Amino acid sequence: MKVLVTGGAGYVGSHCLRVLLDRGHEAVVVDNLATGFRAAVDKRAVFVEADIGNEQAMLRLCEAHQFDAVMHFAACLDVAESVREPLKYFRNNVSNTAALLSVMQRCEIRKLIFSSTCAIFGAPPKVPITEDLPKTPISPYGQSKLCIEWMLEDCAQAWGLGSCALRYFNAAGASADASLGECHDPECHLIPIVLQVALGQRDKVLIFGTDYPTPDGTCIRDYVHVEDLAEAHLLAQSDLHPGEARHFNVGTGRGSSVSQIIEAARRVTGHPVPAEPAPRRPGDPPELYADPSRIKKNLGWQPRYTDIDEIVSSAWKWHRSHPTGYA
Repeated sequence: MKVLVTGGAGYVGSHCLRVLLDRGHEAVVVDNLATGFRAAVDKRAVFVEADIGNEQAMLRLCEAHQFDAVMHFAACLDVAESVREPLKYFRNNVSNTAALLSVMQRCEIRKLIFSSTCAIFGAPPKVPITEDLPKTPISPYGQSKLCIEWMLEDCAQAWGLGSCALRYFNAAGASADASLGECHDPECHLIPIVLQVALGQRDKVLIFGTDYPTPDGTCIRDYVHVEDLAEAHLLAQSDLHPGEARHFNVGTGRGSSVSQIIEAARRVTGHPVPAEPAPRRPGDPPELYADPSRIKKNLGWQPRYTDIDEIVSSAWKWHRSHPTGYA
């Protein structure tokens, strides 16, 4: 199968790209490198530096390669930034995806795996989170991803698109060989920030909110290893159905608090990792963790990494061997 991977120079996209190629598929990566890294793109893939919002460039690319499917990762993903700059998120995530879907329709590409998010649930009425809970996102980031899911459902009815939205919980960890990992500038995710403290690149980690209604007062999240996410994409790609928009929650089913992540980093790195309370951030729900029953039943997916120390350890290997990221 020949697959177009949008955002394949990013964190999750680059890991999924490697698994695609390892399984014998062909891949073309399109990325504007606004937040991705050319060095993260597997050398076996064709790389095209372009923006998916450029319909003419994407049309030429798709006509030249005759893709069988698309894996769509290209997006802005900082929740706090989305609250400050909502139009950036609707323009980059929603409008650009609409442009991509338009090109897919014209080129008769009817298979799409979409990188969605648990942020579409907002502050859910209960946990663990099942797929059928109300969708009430509380950030423009989550709203933008939900808009795209709606587009996929409408395209399924209108022109037979077969899609699967994978609603990630918190992607974490790094490749087993420590050659691929998480690198954002500025960094906005907890585990890399904590490990930057262990590397001496930050003085301390700020805990945004210590008064949440959770056992230790800090936010709880479901950390799913990036290689397990990659496996979910391959399974979803092999089970797409024309005219059907599917969606699955992808998480371990276990939550870890901010304080527990900091403690895990202390155990893994041997560093004290100083931490300091800070005010809550807008757009942060108290508790998010998945009920992954549906993806396990329908696709046979099983996470290999369920121990938080193991996940943090894989990330530590990457950060220790790449202290300045891909630079």
